[in-house]
Amino acid sequence: MQSNAIRIRGLEGIPEILPGTNLVGAILAALETAGIVTRGNHEPTEQLAPIILVVAQKVVSKSEGCLVCLDSVVPSPQAQAWASEYHKDARMVEVVLQQARRVVKMDRGIMIMETHHGYVCANAGVDASNAPSGTVVLLPRDPDDSAKRIRRELEQALRRHVAVIISDTFGRPWRMGLTNVSLGVSGLSPFIDYRGQVDSYGRTLQATVLAVADELAGAAELVMGKTAGIPAAVIEGFRYTPAEGSGRELIRPAEEDLFR
Repeated sequence: MQSNAIRIRGLEGIPEILPGTNLVGAILAALETAGIVTRGNHEPTEQLAPIILVVAQKVVSKSEGCLVCLDSVVPSPQAQAWASEYHKDARMVEVVLQQARRVVKMDRGIMIMETHHGYVCANAGVDASNAPSGTVVLLPRDPDDSAKRIRRELEQALRRHVAVIISDTFGRPWRMGLTNVSLGVSGLSPFIDYRGQVDSYGRTLQATVLAVADELAGAAELVMGKTAGIPAAVIEGFRYTPAEGSGRELIRPAEEDLFR
């Protein structure tokens, strides 16, 4: 299913994204400047190689206006108490609590939350980095819907198959360091299912289902970086079967979670 030659390129030249910015227009301009695509192709869609676009969650959130001005936040008693104990900004703590549907762990100044989407992550995804002074950025309201909208607009403009992954940086239990994962997915399945295939020793695989959307998001981060101002990357040469796809599929159901 995969190609042996995969090319990943960061999209440079995308300007600062603000609420209301035409994010797809900025991405299209960067794709054309890089010589990756040409708008208005007249070749049959099926003859053009598909591409995968990985977009950082933060620029999607900014374009959709998912920001909170901290001066507008009134901290609850719970937020005030916890912020006082760990020397945090009570307004930031309050925003995190509002974005969470379940507190997984609050300890030693760290807040691990389950968001309304079902993600388990630090601070419920609320982040002050790369945000205007005095504001914090929230996760997109519906990352799958955002990915689908971006994909449809790109496919209409480019007349070719496009898959879109909206990525974010998460920590991992029992492992140090951070890695990028997919939040929203559109245009490809988030999995590669090897179950039923036979390994090199003749054993039938029983449980190998790779989270390929997460792998692609992590690979793209290598060329995007955190401080380089490159909020999107294009992956070429990865063979995938076009599908509607959904990032929600990657969230493990509670009844299958051994750690709840």
